[in-house]
Amino acid sequence: MNIRKANRLKDYDYSQNGFYFVTICAKNRVHFLGEMKYDEMILNESGKIAEKLWLEIPNHFEDVKLVESVIMPNHLHGIIIIDSDEEPVGNRHACSLQEGRQYQKLPVVIGSYKSAVTRKINQIHNEFNWQKSFYEHIIRNDKSLNRIRKYIHYNPLKWEYDQENQNEIPLKQKKEFWKDFIKGT
Repeated sequence: MNIRKANRLKDYDYSQNGFYFVTICAKNRVHFLGEMKYDEMILNESGKIAEKLWLEIPNHFEDVKLVESVIMPNHLHGIIIIDSDEEPVGNRHACSLQEGRQYQKLPVVIGSYKSAVTRKINQIHNEFNWQKSFYEHIIRNDKSLNRIRKYIHYNPLKWEYDQENQNEIPLKQKKEFWKDFIKGT
């Protein structure tokens, strides 16, 4: 039996306000959103759709703001801020409020985005899909926020060291590169 690893932090309330660093990958990490040319990301039609719909997220979720983002050949990185004055109530976007379970804003936002992008791209190509789920990191302080903003900003320039680039550079070496790079900038 193949048991899938849970991506979310156990017992963390994803309905609460906060800053979140998210990474969403194309299925099988296929370069479906564009290509790198001379350290610059060139979005193709699918990448432009992904970017446009990403930037529209705050139009659909009034308590969500976007800080920084980048579309890469097979994934996107972004910082999402959830800032709501309200307590979540009711049943929204297929999220159940079963006993002991809370409305989870971040997964709803990402799920809605992925669904809209898939639907729009498949009207043109009929072969695009995202990897299941998404990666997230809860940003807890300004130091972490600044480090992640630098990572996102420099990601296209350092594509060969991106963890989602399936080249010959070992993952451990990529992680060390980014750790040293962020410290030095």
